[in-house]
Amino acid sequence: MSRQPLGWYVRRLRRMSPTELILRARDTGRRTAWAYQQVRPGQTTAAQLPLRKELTFGTTLPAHTACAVPEDARKAVIRTADAIMAGNLEVLGVERTDLKEPDWFRDPITGRRSDPAQYVFKLNHRNEEAVGNIKQVWELSRHHHLTQLAAAWFLTHDDRYAERVADHLNDWWRTNPFLSGVHWAGGIEIGIRLISWTWIRRLLNDWPEITDLFEHNELALRQIYWHQRYLAAFQSHGSSANNHVIAEAAGQLVAACAFPWFTKSTRWRQDATALLEKELDANTFPSGVNRELATDYHRFVSELGLYAALEADWAGHPLSQQTWDLLTSTLDVAAAIVDTTLRPPRQGDDDEGMVLVLDPPDIHHWSAFLSLGAAAVGAAPWWPDSPPTATSFIVGSLVDGQQPDRPAVRPDHFEDAGLTILRSNDAGPEIWCRGDAGPHGFLSIAAHAHSDALSLEVRVDGVDVLADPGTYCYHGEEEWRNYFRSTIAHNTVEVANAEQSTWGGPFLWLRGATGKVRRHAPDTWEAEHDGYRVGDSPVTHRRTAVLDHGVLRVEDRLDAASDVRIAWHLGPEVSVELDRSTGRLEWPTGSAVVELPAGLTWTAHHGGDDPLLGWYSPRFGRKVPITTLIGAGNLSADQAAVSTFRFRS
Repeated sequence: MSRQPLGWYVRRLRRMSPTELILRARDTGRRTAWAYQQVRPGQTTAAQLPLRKELTFGTTLPAHTACAVPEDARKAVIRTADAIMAGNLEVLGVERTDLKEPDWFRDPITGRRSDPAQYVFKLNHRNEEAVGNIKQVWELSRHHHLTQLAAAWFLTHDDRYAERVADHLNDWWRTNPFLSGVHWAGGIEIGIRLISWTWIRRLLNDWPEITDLFEHNELALRQIYWHQRYLAAFQSHGSSANNHVIAEAAGQLVAACAFPWFTKSTRWRQDATALLEKELDANTFPSGVNRELATDYHRFVSELGLYAALEADWAGHPLSQQTWDLLTSTLDVAAAIVDTTLRPPRQGDDDEGMVLVLDPPDIHHWSAFLSLGAAAVGAAPWWPDSPPTATSFIVGSLVDGQQPDRPAVRPDHFEDAGLTILRSNDAGPEIWCRGDAGPHGFLSIAAHAHSDALSLEVRVDGVDVLADPGTYCYHGEEEWRNYFRSTIAHNTVEVANAEQSTWGGPFLWLRGATGKVRRHAPDTWEAEHDGYRVGDSPVTHRRTAVLDHGVLRVEDRLDAASDVRIAWHLGPEVSVELDRSTGRLEWPTGSAVVELPAGLTWTAHHGGDDPLLGWYSPRFGRKVPITTLIGAGNLSADQAAVSTFRFRS
């Protein structure tokens, strides 16, 4: 993929409100006007920083915190840090071996290297021919590998780790001056970097060279100032005010609290506080579910808000109780929706975005997230147990007390988000079933939504049996990007070979299906959506799922006759023997028999490319073949297509 075609820009403009157009026009003018402020690599600047007299770092970790970290967690941090010291780290599915002296501008996938001296606002970061895979380039410059090295120093006081951190930070600060190169292209990246730098400073507080690295370092002072000045000037607006604006506000607030070294620090803190509280409220349903309806972005936004709120507390400028209540509700949602192995639903996009990385990142397991939440706000009595991590102990050492007014029992239905969890209630293995019947996504572009209305996701003791496909990629592979968010890639019904929702670009939806839960009980979920109520032959799809005594019965109905394809995507551990409309499923710890609608023709597809079917993304940047069962044929009005899954332990 190269640059976006003209049609994309037209479609994108049509999704913006008049207010957003005005704000973006203002930003465009500012970007042009700021060209003279660019500092090129190697260029010296005589401009004086507007510093206050005293440069101090106020919130340091209590003595003996490192000793309280459990030995297993400590060893895991050190093991990861040693691999990084050797130059090795997996970054978004790519094994990097070049981290001793990384090239901050080279994409390891395509080998392309962007121009470090290019004025950022003349550099098209969406043009893969110019910058490579931008996610890969940006990810390393979030400096998560440096927070992991700083954590290793905090636990061991081995100066090798701190010295490597200093080398990399000084190199990055020197090669990425103000507005030069691709790392100034996104406020979300700038916000996350500020949080990383704050925690590096905190973790290395007792290192003898720390003030030379930060307070007495012209490179550090200028970068911290430039980053905050950028965030004060450029913010995500309107249809882009999703997790990006939260990261921008959180990074600004954290830095203004931790590094109140500039004459504008108080103003930056106040503005960031107001923006963060406003946008957290806008991005969150009253139930506590994130409005993007992409589950891992729920975690990401919750963590951003949590770290910013904690930093504000520690600096003596606490956020409102209303915001703390909201953040607590997002954590209660997280505890409520995980399965018995603490895995969340795989709804919508997931790019593995992290805020602070001290432990080895366990991407597909929310255990560390719940441990952090328990340390920050306290665990409600019904929360599942989660093993402590180095992060939860270190952050928890600065926290006193927990948030009140928690749900008395674990919720299983979030009406405003259309999210429902059915669970088996007998003594056998946990059967966990997630139903999706909410809005398509958040804001006019619904950037991280998938075409997944009325899709089901089913696990048995944590094993994917009916699997959500995941994400795989954002940039560079348009066919795969479109497949993984398509209707047929999800466990739902495709009508008349059409998509429930219409996309206009990799992060742009032109029309979205809206779901509605008609009935909900502990063992029953009934819902419908309007994604096919368009054109000359509008159709409503209704689905009922009943989970009772180890049997899941799924009934699909249309209110008008139409050709359909019903998809059941089996998890990567599941094998199948298909005999017409009967399937025998097996995985290492269990099995099931599925009776499929006999009126349809059923076929099995495994890792195919013609048609593109039978794929699963276990994490960003990776895909593996799975088996997909497709039932094709005609479904008449009010005819029930029933799929019955009988699970055995």
